[in-house]
Amino acid sequence: MKKFILLLVAVALVTILIVGGCAKPAPSGPQEILIGVCAPLTGVHAGFGEGNVWGEKAAVEDINKQGGIYVAEYGRKLPVKLLIVDNESDPTKAMSLEEDLVLRNKVNFLAPPNQPIPLQIPSATIAERYKIARVSGGTPMEAWLAVRGEASPPWEHSYTYTFAIATPAPAGSYWDKPGYRCMDAWLGILNMVGGQLNKQMGIFASDEPDGRSWYSVIPSVLTQVGFNPVGTEKNLGLFPMETTDFSPIITEWKDNNVEVIWGNCPAPNFGTMWRQAQAMGFKPKMVIATRAGLFYEDVSAWGGDLPLGISGEAWWSPSFDPKACPGIGDTTPMTLYERWAKDTGRPLNPGIGWGYNGMQILIDAIERASSLDSEKVCEALSKTDMATITSPRVMFDENHSAQLPVFFNQWQKTDKPWVWESKVVVSYHDFLPEEAELMFPIPYK
Repeated sequence: MKKFILLLVAVALVTILIVGGCAKPAPSGPQEILIGVCAPLTGVHAGFGEGNVWGEKAAVEDINKQGGIYVAEYGRKLPVKLLIVDNESDPTKAMSLEEDLVLRNKVNFLAPPNQPIPLQIPSATIAERYKIARVSGGTPMEAWLAVRGEASPPWEHSYTYTFAIATPAPAGSYWDKPGYRCMDAWLGILNMVGGQLNKQMGIFASDEPDGRSWYSVIPSVLTQVGFNPVGTEKNLGLFPMETTDFSPIITEWKDNNVEVIWGNCPAPNFGTMWRQAQAMGFKPKMVIATRAGLFYEDVSAWGGDLPLGISGEAWWSPSFDPKACPGIGDTTPMTLYERWAKDTGRPLNPGIGWGYNGMQILIDAIERASSLDSEKVCEALSKTDMATITSPRVMFDENHSAQLPVFFNQWQKTDKPWVWESKVVVSYHDFLPEEAELMFPIPYK
């Protein structure tokens, strides 16, 4: 009996050794892909951060439902994890937080959201300093190229999806058609109503890189098409960020019978100026408020009926054709918006589409690179040619810029609980229908 028991024990031990010897070793390499997101979740630019980061998170949820990103270097899919920090709309904090993501958190890549150029500069600087592949939305192309051209060393690790203000696309390129420059949308509107205007224009902009780059381009373009930008030869309307009294600017506009004002500045600055304009009885026929009029939370904060009729370029809509602008898996532009509405209970923030788009671009490049090596991912980014939830075609040029579609929206009243919605009133794209008629002139009460 003892011999039989010993025999059983020996067989069991041999079986354990055989099975143990055949067990697969734990997979080598990283267990996840870490992507750092330094975003303005609070402060003056919070509208940019909130929507874009939500969109980035939605794209990560979608790819992780599929098991993650397949990385051939490791022979398996790796889930994605976002490490999100709030730069509070402060460029100085953005610099230290970006560096912390790289050095302490050891992120593989950087993916800050679409945000104004002062917040892009520290992000791109850190990406270049540590040779980390970075994909980000934002800033008008002209502003981005201006600061990129002055950077030393050059920003070779940053790729941005953006839109042009007025720079013509290369002849014969995919973007060489209406709908890929803000100027297309703006001039399209002015052509529609130009016969009802006296051609007197008031131009305004905040005196920082984004505003200055805009102000340096627009007056000359308007002059070429027959409008008179009042006082721009003495920089009328170019104001410091701390300005609280806009009455000298408004007075000169009134004295010159300005019928359209058009500018680029943060929403709080415009809100202050617009309240003063109304108090002074200045009621132009049209108001184009680039940047200031992008987000519901910003325009609703102006109070009363001040958002009525405020218009400007826009760059994402749930109405995009899902066949032309696909998401990951079964996500479409409309279902992405529906997820946002269910999750937040709030009206559209167009940043959700751009944030999702940025993550699509980075995910695609990682998979094509078959590696987490930043140099290989940068090489893949340079060869990007894909459809995303924001554009039927995304490609980067030699300056690492990808131009996305733009169109023209206007804030109008709705019977929904949030009262205001920004509706598409001019579109040059067959994948985006117009949603409402332009209100002109603004029907002040």
